[in-house]
Amino acid sequence: MATKYDDKLRHGVDLSQSLVGKAVIVTGGFGGIAMATNEIILQKGGHLALVYPPFEQERVHSALDQLDAQEGGKFSQCVECFCCDITIPKDVEETLQKILRRFSNVDALVNSAGYVHLEPAIDVTFEQWQKQIAVNLTAPFLVCTAFARQLIENKRAGKIVNIASQAASIAIENHLAYTSAKAGLLGMTKVMAYEWASHGINVNTVSPTVVLTPMGEKAWQGEKGENMKSKIPMGRFAYTDEIAAAILFLITNGSDMINGADIMIDGGYTIY
Repeated sequence: MATKYDDKLRHGVDLSQSLVGKAVIVTGGFGGIAMATNEIILQKGGHLALVYPPFEQERVHSALDQLDAQEGGKFSQCVECFCCDITIPKDVEETLQKILRRFSNVDALVNSAGYVHLEPAIDVTFEQWQKQIAVNLTAPFLVCTAFARQLIENKRAGKIVNIASQAASIAIENHLAYTSAKAGLLGMTKVMAYEWASHGINVNTVSPTVVLTPMGEKAWQGEKGENMKSKIPMGRFAYTDEIAAAILFLITNGSDMINGADIMIDGGYTIY
């Protein structure tokens, strides 16, 4: 017999995209995309575990002040910062345990940490290759697996969003090591999505074009930037809140049937 379905049933999508009562880990917590993501998570009522590398220690207070200023100081009670080198397995495990002691349960992970050094392929040193693979691929592997392990052990569903890049899907000069890492991140995400779906864990990527972060704005000034924009059908670079909006969608329940996908946020750059 054919299965009959009630087409009046609904999943129960929360169109307000509320994060009240939920905690989110954001790695690379003080970068441009991360800060925009932090703001939107807090605006939706979520709590934040911000993970930052040791060399960003001096930025912690100024970044928290920036977040606090958004809503008259009430955000400070919703945010906790954790210093961690996410390329080291032991540090990742220890930091996750600290986060869980602080928040009891964590519902989502956003891997926003990244590093790029641009140079011709022929000039990429082994040291640069290792560093870009470590930060952009190995670190997300370590954080994703540690996070998923605790979700599975506690029989909890969760959301993971990995920040990839348009460079993972199309060749861009001087991006050899970065492209290799981000392409690997797409593949890694698909396998994780496939294996963890039965546990209620969604794993997806977003792939931005050039984003107007402080680093992006500096790297793509002048003629170089104009040439890149001319290749983007929308004729401009992306803003950080546009990336944050996509991330918000992927960590709320409207995206429960999206798994192993890559959301390209590139103004059409990869269309042709």
